[in-house]
Amino acid sequence: MSSDKKWIVVTGATAGIGYSTAEIFAKNGDNIIITGRREDKLKELAQKLEKDFSVKVLYYAFDIKSKSEVLKFVDDIKSKNITPDVLVNNAGLSRGLDKVQNASFDDWEEMIDTNIKGLLYITRLVIEMMVKVDRGHIINLGSIAAYQPYTGGSVYNATKFAVRAISDAMNLDLIDTKIRVTAVHPGMVDTEFSTVRFNGDKDRADSVYNGIATLTADDIADIILYVANLPERVNVQHITVTPTQQRSINIINRNNIFE
Repeated sequence: MSSDKKWIVVTGATAGIGYSTAEIFAKNGDNIIITGRREDKLKELAQKLEKDFSVKVLYYAFDIKSKSEVLKFVDDIKSKNITPDVLVNNAGLSRGLDKVQNASFDDWEEMIDTNIKGLLYITRLVIEMMVKVDRGHIINLGSIAAYQPYTGGSVYNATKFAVRAISDAMNLDLIDTKIRVTAVHPGMVDTEFSTVRFNGDKDRADSVYNGIATLTADDIADIILYVANLPERVNVQHITVTPTQQRSINIINRNNIFE
């Protein structure tokens, strides 16, 4: 399945930043490969993108925590003669907001397995493909939490510090190639993030954003598209972006200044 258009892989594409990223690249005329755990959502998005933008869209439902499933995914796109031009590592999550002395081991393992190990599994295999053709761009979704720890965020912070460090190390490892690595570190974005963190407690999730004109998923997708389409000689290694009302993890103006 060859094409003159670029192929863009977006993980965690069923909602939020991943959904918006897949949509904006399709609008740009690129072919899209979307992954996630909710097959019904992936199928619905694939059909929408194909109809609205006349691009090719493939979807794969699997859990990025499973190395065997990631291997199966990569083997399948190889069988279709596809080498991704861009890999957007968006899949990730946070669980809980407990202090380290009270936190759940299960929550820790889910965050580590998804945010670090899952990212590494797919990146390792896709970069191997990119190196063979000496082109490509890895874009990792980090967080402002990669720079500033906060109470109750010990392991989530650790996973995002890891994404930042992995991105830096990857840039060093790839110095003798044309492959670029960018980490995008958002502050507050109103997506499913807090709902997932609080295990579906929508009221608690909504309270996180009270009084704030947050970033949107589309804002982050715009940034991802921008860095991916810069000239090949330009490598934006890190971008940190926050709402105007948020200047650090905990320095936030909740006075509805944009209403």
